Amino acid sequence: MSANVILASGSPRRRNLLSAAGISFEVVESGVEERCGEGEAASDYAVRLAADKALAVSARHLKALVIGADTIVYCEGELLEKPSSPEDARRMLEKLSGNVHIVITAYAIARGGQVLECEPVVSRVTFRALTIGEITDYIATGEPFDKAGAYGIQGHAASFIAHVDTERDNVMGLPTARVVAALRRHGYSG
Repeated sequence: MSANVILASGSPRRRNLLSAAGISFEVVESGVEERCGEGEAASDYAVRLAADKALAVSARHLKALVIGADTIVYCEGELLEKPSSPEDARRMLEKLSGNVHIVITAYAIARGGQVLECEPVVSRVTFRALTIGEITDYIATGEPFDKAGAYGIQGHAASFIAHVDTERDNVMGLPTARVVAALRRHGYSG
């Protein structure tokens, strides 16, 4: 019998990626606060949040396989989280314009209140140079405000991307093939 799967995330992008992979799951948001610890490395932050999200839900659903995930964007020594305002989104997009940045999506699989495995997946993304008009128009779409780094690779900002060195789904918020393989290692056979 296949294990029940829960996605501990409210992200519509993660839901879409997992559905497209053919995984049957339910969504239970974790309620974990996303705040970087002082001096915490970007990769450690993503791993901690993914594990905390998976554990928070796993503690309430002990028999399910719970997927926690978190995506962070890191550019020129700065962690670029979800923008707090249009001005913050503009600042982030100007920083990314013409530069290479790092996207780390960490995922964790938990069951029975314990993390079974957790892995950060690192992508290097290159933005082409953006014009002020492109940035202004993109901000006006409203798309940047629920995304780390103020952009979504799958949306209007797809044309900003010059190069991605890994699978695009990692930049979207879930390294799908790795997560599916992890679920199968831990009993999912759906």
